[in-house]
Amino acid sequence: MSVTAQPSREQLSKEDRLKAFLQDKAADGEMYFKSKFIADEVGLSPKEIGALMVKLKDSAELEVEKWSYTSATTWRVESV
Repeated sequence: MSVTAQPSREQLSKEDRLKAFLQDKAADGEMYFKSKFIADEVGLSPKEIGALMVKLKDSAELEVEKWSYTSATTWRVESV
């Protein structure tokens, strides 16, 4: 019998790590966040998250929208 282990957070690419986090958090609907508030949970800098969010806009699994910009960008994410 073969056991397939889930990859650890460090083994996932930065984009996959962020995508998995967002899918989990937006599973029950939409979520709003600022990169600086989730950076520690994802293990990325706010700047890295912002750059990856632009890439994730084209994701089939998530609907990503730049919601507002005050002191930092607020993102709206919804699971598709």
